[in-house]
Amino acid sequence: MRWLMGLAVLLLLVRPVGAAEQELELSIDGRTTLATLRTPTAMGPNTPLVVMTHGTLAHKDMEVIQGIAKALEQRGIASLAHTLSLGLDRRKGMFDCATRHDYVAGDAVAEIGAWVAKAKSMSRLVVALGHSRGGNQVARYLTAGEASPVAGAVLLAPVTAKAEADLRASYAQTYGKPLEPLLEKATKAVAAGRGGEWMDAPGFIYCRNAVVTARAFASFYAADAAQDTAALVARMKLPVLVLAATKDTVVPDVVASFASTADSSGGRVQLDKIEDADHFFRDLFAEDVADRIADFIKQIR
Repeated sequence: MRWLMGLAVLLLLVRPVGAAEQELELSIDGRTTLATLRTPTAMGPNTPLVVMTHGTLAHKDMEVIQGIAKALEQRGIASLAHTLSLGLDRRKGMFDCATRHDYVAGDAVAEIGAWVAKAKSMSRLVVALGHSRGGNQVARYLTAGEASPVAGAVLLAPVTAKAEADLRASYAQTYGKPLEPLLEKATKAVAAGRGGEWMDAPGFIYCRNAVVTARAFASFYAADAAQDTAALVARMKLPVLVLAATKDTVVPDVVASFASTADSSGGRVQLDKIEDADHFFRDLFAEDVADRIADFIKQIR
Protein backbone atom coordinates (compact mmCIF):
# COMPACT_ATOMS: atom_id res chain seq x y z
CA MET A 1 0.00 0.00 0.00
CA ARG A 2 2.87 2.39 0.71
CA TRP A 3 4.02 2.29 -2.92
CA LEU A 4 0.47 3.08 -4.05
CA MET A 5 0.39 6.16 -1.80
CA GLY A 6 3.77 7.23 -3.16
CA LEU A 7 2.53 6.81 -6.72
CA ALA A 8 -0.54 8.92 -5.96
CA VAL A 9 1.59 11.77 -4.61
CA LEU A 10 3.94 11.50 -7.62
CA LEU A 11 1.03 11.76 -10.03
CA LEU A 12 -0.14 14.92 -8.30
CA LEU A 13 3.27 16.51 -8.88
CA VAL A 14 3.57 15.62 -12.57
CA ARG A 15 2.90 18.61 -14.84
CA PRO A 16 0.42 17.94 -17.63
CA VAL A 17 1.81 17.94 -21.17
CA GLY A 18 1.28 21.41 -22.58
CA ALA A 19 1.19 23.14 -19.22
CA ALA A 20 3.52 26.13 -19.01
CA GLU A 21 5.32 28.28 -16.45
CA GLN A 22 6.56 31.75 -17.32
CA GLU A 23 8.31 34.52 -15.38
CA LEU A 24 6.85 37.99 -15.91
CA GLU A 25 7.94 41.51 -15.00
CA LEU A 26 6.03 44.76 -14.52
CA SER A 27 7.35 48.24 -13.80
CA ILE A 28 5.23 49.81 -11.05
CA ASP A 29 6.06 53.20 -9.54
CA GLY A 30 9.60 52.97 -10.92
CA ARG A 31 10.31 49.51 -9.52
CA THR A 32 10.38 46.20 -11.36
CA THR A 33 8.07 43.64 -9.77
CA LEU A 34 8.13 39.92 -10.53
CA ALA A 35 5.48 37.25 -11.04
CA THR A 36 5.09 33.64 -12.17
CA LEU A 37 2.35 32.74 -14.65
CA ARG A 38 1.27 29.09 -14.60
CA THR A 39 -1.10 27.95 -17.31
CA PRO A 40 -2.85 24.60 -17.84
CA THR A 41 -2.74 22.61 -21.06
CA ALA A 42 -5.77 24.24 -22.66
CA MET A 43 -5.15 27.91 -21.87
CA GLY A 44 -7.36 30.44 -23.64
CA PRO A 45 -9.27 33.67 -22.97
CA ASN A 46 -12.01 31.71 -21.19
CA THR A 47 -9.58 29.94 -18.85
CA PRO A 48 -10.00 31.24 -15.28
CA LEU A 49 -6.91 33.05 -13.97
CA VAL A 50 -6.22 33.56 -10.25
CA VAL A 51 -3.98 36.50 -9.25
CA MET A 52 -2.21 35.42 -6.05
CA THR A 53 -0.90 37.78 -3.36
CA HIS A 54 1.33 36.36 -0.61
CA GLY A 55 1.44 37.17 3.10
CA THR A 56 3.66 39.34 5.31
CA LEU A 57 7.26 39.80 4.10
CA ALA A 58 6.86 36.71 1.91
CA HIS A 59 7.05 36.12 -1.85
CA LYS A 60 5.51 34.42 -4.87
CA ASP A 61 7.57 31.24 -4.57
CA MET A 62 6.67 30.35 -0.99
CA GLU A 63 5.26 26.88 -0.39
CA VAL A 64 1.61 27.83 0.14
CA ILE A 65 1.47 29.91 -3.06
CA GLN A 66 3.31 27.40 -5.24
CA GLY A 67 1.38 24.44 -3.86
CA ILE A 68 -2.01 25.97 -4.56
CA ALA A 69 -0.94 27.32 -7.96
CA LYS A 70 0.19 23.88 -9.10
CA ALA A 71 -2.98 22.27 -7.74
CA LEU A 72 -5.08 24.81 -9.63
CA GLU A 73 -3.19 24.01 -12.81
CA GLN A 74 -4.21 20.37 -12.40
CA ARG A 75 -7.82 21.59 -12.38
CA GLY A 76 -7.51 23.62 -15.57
CA ILE A 77 -7.11 26.97 -13.77
CA ALA A 78 -4.27 29.39 -14.50
CA SER A 79 -2.53 31.46 -11.84
CA LEU A 80 -0.43 34.61 -11.69
CA ALA A 81 1.55 34.76 -8.43
CA HIS A 82 3.37 38.04 -7.86
CA THR A 83 5.88 39.32 -5.31
CA LEU A 84 5.08 42.62 -3.60
CA SER A 85 8.03 44.99 -3.96
CA LEU A 86 8.03 46.27 -0.33
CA GLY A 87 9.93 49.26 -1.65
CA LEU A 88 12.64 47.21 -3.40
CA ASP A 89 13.47 46.63 -7.06
CA ARG A 90 13.19 43.06 -8.40
CA ARG A 91 12.61 41.65 -4.90
CA LYS A 92 13.00 37.88 -4.54
CA GLY A 93 12.59 35.54 -1.57
CA MET A 94 11.66 36.56 1.97
CA PHE A 95 12.28 40.17 2.92
CA ASP A 96 15.69 40.36 4.61
CA CYS A 97 15.21 41.78 8.11
CA ALA A 98 18.61 43.47 7.83
CA THR A 99 17.22 45.61 5.00
CA ARG A 100 15.74 48.98 5.91
CA HIS A 101 11.94 48.96 5.88
CA ASP A 102 10.23 51.71 3.89
CA TYR A 103 6.79 50.60 2.71
CA VAL A 104 3.20 50.85 3.93
CA ALA A 105 0.35 48.34 3.84
CA GLY A 106 -1.51 50.37 1.23
CA ASP A 107 1.37 50.13 -1.28
CA ALA A 108 0.05 46.70 -2.24
CA VAL A 109 -3.13 48.18 -3.72
CA ALA A 110 -1.39 49.63 -6.78
CA GLU A 111 0.71 46.51 -7.31
CA ILE A 112 -2.24 44.13 -7.07
CA GLY A 113 -4.14 46.39 -9.46
CA ALA A 114 -1.31 46.34 -12.00
CA TRP A 115 -1.13 42.54 -11.98
CA VAL A 116 -4.92 42.21 -12.18
CA ALA A 117 -4.84 44.46 -15.26
CA LYS A 118 -2.16 42.21 -16.75
CA ALA A 119 -4.26 39.14 -15.96
CA LYS A 120 -7.36 40.66 -17.58
CA SER A 121 -5.42 41.00 -20.83
CA MET A 122 -5.07 37.19 -20.80
CA SER A 123 -8.37 35.97 -19.36
CA ARG A 124 -12.02 37.03 -19.26
CA LEU A 125 -12.46 35.55 -15.78
CA VAL A 126 -9.98 36.83 -13.20
CA VAL A 127 -10.15 36.03 -9.49
CA ALA A 128 -8.04 37.77 -6.83
CA LEU A 129 -6.58 35.60 -4.06
CA GLY A 130 -4.74 36.77 -0.97
CA HIS A 131 -3.11 34.74 1.80
CA SER A 132 -2.82 36.03 5.38
CA ARG A 133 -2.03 39.78 5.32
CA GLY A 134 -2.22 39.47 1.54
CA GLY A 135 -5.91 38.69 2.08
CA ASN A 136 -6.36 42.03 3.81
CA GLN A 137 -4.43 43.81 1.05
CA VAL A 138 -6.61 42.20 -1.64
CA ALA A 139 -9.66 43.39 0.30
CA ARG A 140 -8.20 46.91 0.43
CA TYR A 141 -7.66 46.81 -3.32
CA LEU A 142 -11.19 45.60 -4.01
CA THR A 143 -12.75 48.38 -1.90
CA ALA A 144 -10.53 51.14 -3.30
CA GLY A 145 -12.61 51.76 -6.44
CA GLU A 146 -16.23 51.87 -7.53
CA ALA A 147 -16.38 49.06 -10.10
CA SER A 148 -15.32 45.50 -9.29
CA PRO A 149 -12.19 44.72 -11.34
CA VAL A 150 -12.44 40.94 -10.86
CA ALA A 151 -15.14 38.26 -10.96
CA GLY A 152 -14.56 37.20 -7.37
CA ALA A 153 -12.09 37.00 -4.51
CA VAL A 154 -10.60 34.22 -2.39
CA LEU A 155 -9.24 35.16 1.03
CA LEU A 156 -7.08 32.39 2.44
CA ALA A 157 -6.61 32.59 6.24
CA PRO A 158 -6.90 36.39 5.99
CA VAL A 159 -5.58 38.62 8.76
CA THR A 160 -8.35 39.90 11.02
CA ALA A 161 -8.83 43.01 13.13
CA LYS A 162 -8.23 40.93 16.26
CA ALA A 163 -4.98 39.52 14.88
CA GLU A 164 -3.74 43.06 14.24
CA ALA A 165 -4.79 44.15 17.73
CA ASP A 166 -3.01 41.15 19.23
CA LEU A 167 0.16 42.11 17.31
CA ARG A 168 0.09 45.51 19.00
CA ALA A 169 -0.75 44.10 22.43
CA SER A 170 2.12 41.60 22.36
CA TYR A 171 4.78 44.09 21.19
CA ALA A 172 6.33 44.70 24.62
CA GLN A 173 6.40 41.01 25.46
CA THR A 174 7.95 40.14 22.09
CA TYR A 175 10.52 42.92 21.81
CA GLY A 176 11.11 44.01 25.41
CA LYS A 177 10.00 47.64 25.00
CA PRO A 178 6.55 49.25 24.98
CA LEU A 179 4.95 50.05 21.65
CA GLU A 180 3.27 53.31 22.59
CA PRO A 181 6.30 55.68 22.69
CA LEU A 182 7.56 54.35 19.36
CA LEU A 183 4.14 54.61 17.74
CA GLU A 184 3.65 58.14 19.08
CA LYS A 185 7.03 59.18 17.66
CA ALA A 186 6.19 57.66 14.27
CA THR A 187 2.69 59.15 14.17
CA LYS A 188 3.94 62.64 15.03
CA ALA A 189 6.63 62.42 12.35
CA VAL A 190 4.07 61.42 9.72
CA ALA A 191 1.71 64.23 10.78
CA ALA A 192 4.58 66.72 10.47
CA GLY A 193 5.37 65.56 6.93
CA ARG A 194 8.44 63.62 8.01
CA GLY A 195 7.16 60.13 7.21
CA GLY A 196 10.47 59.21 5.56
CA GLU A 197 12.39 59.78 8.80
CA TRP A 198 14.30 56.67 9.91
CA MET A 199 13.74 55.08 13.31
CA ASP A 200 15.61 52.39 15.21
CA ALA A 201 12.97 49.97 16.48
CA PRO A 202 13.51 46.96 18.77
CA GLY A 203 11.13 45.12 16.46
CA PHE A 204 9.02 45.57 13.34
CA ILE A 205 6.50 42.90 12.33
CA TYR A 206 8.72 39.77 12.44
CA CYS A 207 12.10 41.54 12.46
CA ARG A 208 14.20 42.35 15.53
CA ASN A 209 16.34 45.48 15.76
CA ALA A 210 14.86 46.96 12.62
CA VAL A 211 15.56 50.24 10.90
CA VAL A 212 12.23 51.53 9.67
CA THR A 213 10.68 54.75 8.41
CA ALA A 214 8.08 56.50 10.53
CA ARG A 215 5.43 55.99 7.85
CA ALA A 216 6.09 52.25 7.73
CA PHE A 217 5.96 51.87 11.51
CA ALA A 218 2.75 53.87 11.77
CA SER A 219 1.16 51.97 8.88
CA PHE A 220 1.55 48.58 10.55
CA TYR A 221 1.05 49.49 14.21
CA ALA A 222 -1.49 52.33 14.31
CA ALA A 223 -5.09 51.17 14.69
CA ASP A 224 -6.76 51.50 11.29
CA ALA A 225 -10.26 50.59 10.11
CA ALA A 226 -8.70 49.11 6.96
CA GLN A 227 -7.16 46.36 9.11
CA ASP A 228 -10.64 44.88 9.62
CA THR A 229 -10.80 42.53 6.63
CA ALA A 230 -14.29 41.29 7.47
CA ALA A 231 -15.63 44.86 7.46
CA LEU A 232 -14.03 45.46 4.05
CA VAL A 233 -15.62 42.28 2.69
CA ALA A 234 -19.00 43.42 3.98
CA ARG A 235 -18.68 46.54 1.80
CA MET A 236 -18.01 44.58 -1.39
CA LYS A 237 -20.60 43.51 -3.94
CA LEU A 238 -18.66 40.71 -5.65
CA PRO A 239 -18.62 37.03 -4.59
CA VAL A 240 -16.03 36.22 -1.92
CA LEU A 241 -14.77 32.86 -0.66
CA VAL A 242 -13.12 32.93 2.78
CA LEU A 243 -11.14 29.84 3.71
CA ALA A 244 -10.14 29.17 7.31
CA ALA A 245 -7.71 26.53 8.61
CA THR A 246 -8.98 24.73 11.70
CA LYS A 247 -5.46 24.43 13.18
CA ASP A 248 -4.37 27.97 12.34
CA THR A 249 -2.40 29.45 15.26
CA VAL A 250 -1.40 32.61 13.36
CA VAL A 251 -4.93 33.86 12.63
CA PRO A 252 -7.10 31.53 14.73
CA ASP A 253 -10.26 33.67 14.62
CA VAL A 254 -11.08 33.68 10.89
CA VAL A 255 -14.36 31.82 11.37
CA ALA A 256 -15.43 34.00 14.30
CA SER A 257 -14.53 37.19 12.41
CA PHE A 258 -16.32 36.36 9.18
CA ALA A 259 -19.33 34.33 10.39
CA SER A 260 -21.63 37.33 10.78
CA THR A 261 -20.63 38.81 7.42
CA ALA A 262 -21.19 35.49 5.67
CA ASP A 263 -24.54 34.88 7.39
CA SER A 264 -25.91 38.29 6.41
CA SER A 265 -24.57 38.32 2.83
CA GLY A 266 -27.30 36.25 1.21
CA GLY A 267 -24.75 33.75 -0.06
CA ARG A 268 -22.41 36.34 -1.60
CA VAL A 269 -19.76 35.62 1.04
CA GLN A 270 -18.96 31.95 1.54
CA LEU A 271 -17.06 30.87 4.65
CA ASP A 272 -15.50 27.42 4.55
CA LYS A 273 -13.08 25.48 6.75
CA ILE A 274 -10.16 23.24 5.77
CA GLU A 275 -10.08 20.64 8.52
CA ASP A 276 -6.71 19.94 10.21
CA ALA A 277 -4.83 22.49 8.06
CA ASP A 278 -2.54 25.08 9.62
CA HIS A 279 -1.98 28.66 8.45
CA PHE A 280 0.15 27.54 5.49
CA PHE A 281 -2.03 24.72 4.07
CA ARG A 282 0.96 22.46 3.52
CA ASP A 283 1.14 19.32 1.38
CA LEU A 284 -2.22 17.83 0.42
CA PHE A 285 -4.15 20.63 2.13
CA ALA A 286 -3.27 22.69 -0.95
CA GLU A 287 -5.37 20.21 -2.92
CA ASP A 288 -8.32 20.86 -0.60
CA VAL A 289 -7.91 24.60 -1.13
CA ALA A 290 -7.75 24.15 -4.90
CA ASP A 291 -10.92 22.04 -4.83
CA ARG A 292 -12.78 24.81 -2.98
CA ILE A 293 -11.49 27.46 -5.40
CA ALA A 294 -12.46 25.36 -8.43
CA ASP A 295 -16.00 24.95 -7.06
CA PHE A 296 -16.20 28.69 -6.34
CA ILE A 297 -15.12 29.54 -9.90
CA LYS A 298 -17.79 27.22 -11.32
CA GLN A 299 -20.39 29.16 -9.35
CA ILE A 300 -19.32 32.60 -10.59
CA ARG A 301 -18.56 31.83 -14.24
